[in-house]
Amino acid sequence: MLNNKTILITGGTGSFGVKFSKLAVKQYNPKKIIIYSRDEFKQYNLKNQDFFKKNSNFFRFFVGDVRDKLRLIDATKNVDIVIHAAALKQVETSEYNPAEFIKTNIQGASNLIEACIYNKVKKVVALSTDKAVSPVNLYGATKLCSDKLFISSNNYYGAEETIFSVLRYGNVLGSRGSVVPFFKSFKKDSVFPITDPDMTRFNILLEEGIQFVFDCIKIMEGTEIFVPKIKSYKILDLLQSIAPNAKTKIVGIRSGEKIHEEMVSTNDSISTIEFNKFFIIYPLKILDQKKYINFIKKFKGKKVKKGFSYNSKNNIFLSVNEIKKLINTLE
Repeated sequence: MLNNKTILITGGTGSFGVKFSKLAVKQYNPKKIIIYSRDEFKQYNLKNQDFFKKNSNFFRFFVGDVRDKLRLIDATKNVDIVIHAAALKQVETSEYNPAEFIKTNIQGASNLIEACIYNKVKKVVALSTDKAVSPVNLYGATKLCSDKLFISSNNYYGAEETIFSVLRYGNVLGSRGSVVPFFKSFKKDSVFPITDPDMTRFNILLEEGIQFVFDCIKIMEGTEIFVPKIKSYKILDLLQSIAPNAKTKIVGIRSGEKIHEEMVSTNDSISTIEFNKFFIIYPLKILDQKKYINFIKKFKGKKVKKGFSYNSKNNIFLSVNEIKKLINTLE
């Protein structure tokens, strides 16, 4: 799958790009991995990590922004697989800086699509988020637009040699800016702020998310939105796993925040297929095409019921002990 392939990762100096690079080299034998990002200091630090020094023959570093289409055209030459991880992601920040999120998350996606088609990249995988489903914040809305751009690009004239798919998954446990490091920053005798005691979230470990990417690259036909089957946690259970005797203060949800997250909406249910370990949301009009019918049969898929919703509230929940064990793996 990745053996002897040239792979480009946009936003490659982020936590996903770094971990993906390490696992790709450990599990496969790629020809080259191109780390594309706009932060030269992060690239400098990455180059000087022991792993990247020891495996420097695998890596190339490109300074560039997804807002720059010409730079993306240069970066995607002779590339086989592109993983699009670059995005502005902070929900609250998006509410006050909407134009910047539109430029990176929407225009950047469009620039990358055009560059990949121009250079005949074989496979393009765009990383999405549960916040793109029925979005209530600007970040989620920009990711929904991005998802639509990537999926519709399979219909572009001239894109016959390039296929595009989207991977949508939930919160990465312990990621930068997430609630785990936030709670850990408080002292034991502190009062912990809780936005809403009923809040739930999907949960996935970074390595699990990357393994899901590997699996999807292998089987993708183009046009799919892949959604993994993962568990949820309750925000109060997460807090109890970190600080069992914590005192709490309800502060109310932040601008653009949801109490529960969705990854498949009721509106998507009419074109959603359930498999053993994941769902796929298809564009409705392609479900009767032979290659997709064969794919569904091969992997034993079945249509979900009309009105089905895959959300963090009506899901299997992690126990406090399970959350605690997962958090310990991060340390």
